[in-house]
Amino acid sequence: MNAPITCCRIEADDDLIKSAKTMLCSDNKILRDKAKLFSLLGNEVRLKIVTLFLSYTRMCVCDLADVLEMKQSPISQHLRKLKDAGVLDNKREGMTVFYFISSGVKLELEQLLKG
Repeated sequence: MNAPITCCRIEADDDLIKSAKTMLCSDNKILRDKAKLFSLLGNEVRLKIVTLFLSYTRMCVCDLADVLEMKQSPISQHLRKLKDAGVLDNKREGMTVFYFISSGVKLELEQLLKG
């Protein structure tokens, strides 16, 4: 059997450890927000929805149901999660509600998903 790998450093780099802790502490809110975004996009359906919105400016639930070949109810639930997280926004036009990516996160999502 393989023996567990253990750290074999001779002495700790106190400056590195202090600097790294400070960096994580100062970036804590940013990291928490990114973790929430990654968690949302970790669901395949939500990732597909966001990817569609990066290519198509706006879509309604019916459009998404046809494209994803799913019922409207589960799509609506995914849209609600994305909207509550500030990823999507919506606008009613008559009887139809159109969804689109919130302007504040569009560039970040493009960089994240389109490389």
